[in-house]
Amino acid sequence: MSELLKSKSNYYYLVSGLPDLQKDDTKGFLSLQDLMIEIMPQLSTEDAQLLRLLYAAYDNRNFLTLLQDKDAVLDDRGFLKSSDWYDLLQLFKEEDNPSDERLLPYFANFYRQIKSEEDFLKGWSEEDYLSGLYYDYAMQSSNQFVSTWFEFNLNLNNLLTAIFCRKHRLPQEKLIVGSTEIAKILRSSHARDFGVANLFEYTEEVIKLSEDTDLLEREKKIDALKWDWLDEHTFFNYFSVERILAYVLRVEMLQRWKMLSVESGSQIFRELLLSMKEGIKINA
Repeated sequence: MSELLKSKSNYYYLVSGLPDLQKDDTKGFLSLQDLMIEIMPQLSTEDAQLLRLLYAAYDNRNFLTLLQDKDAVLDDRGFLKSSDWYDLLQLFKEEDNPSDERLLPYFANFYRQIKSEEDFLKGWSEEDYLSGLYYDYAMQSSNQFVSTWFEFNLNLNNLLTAIFCRKHRLPQEKLIVGSTEIAKILRSSHARDFGVANLFEYTEEVIKLSEDTDLLEREKKIDALKWDWLDEHTFFNYFSVERILAYVLRVEMLQRWKMLSVESGSQIFRELLLSMKEGIKINA
């Protein structure tokens, strides 16, 4: 939208060279890994950090995986590679307050807590707690498109989680991620609209689409909502980094659907439940 802060850089040739994307595309676009390799070197240092923040969703997964098994195979969609993680994990062990340009601040905070406070989770899963730190950090971005995108996703995913918990009579207090006002309300509200209709403009739409009993169709509607949000919030961003970031987010959605299209029903169901709790998830 026009009021959103824009990057100072103009990426006319980069944006012009990106293939058009449609919601139902299944081919003709680069993978997330190849897209990062292609785009990252062409961005300013400041804008490259914004792109890196999107890919941090996969770094989160890899971080948790490595804490359980240092020899585990990593998701190659992450920004940090095996050699990076080897260095950083060593740094965690050697320093209380490690400093490294590859290291996003919340990683060190998380690591310090799990090593010094055995009961700090108090019922949270490590995945959800790390996701909360990730969202809190991303929403502090000086780029308003980025901070608003993460806030939108956090609210959307939390509302879907609250709906899921109510439907299946599960306690939602420890499944709602983040520390925003909406997150706090969703943890305890029993109202039909979960008490957030006046704070999250998509509340009624999300409640309605969540009633679809076809899991795949429901997920497509959720992604369509995100796609439309990206269209609206980059309408006046013609050749800026915001346009590029939105493109990467759309590719992530398309790649996810391409992967889901070849999976069995039970695998799809597990992926959908996981996607409701992760955020960066770029979507996913």
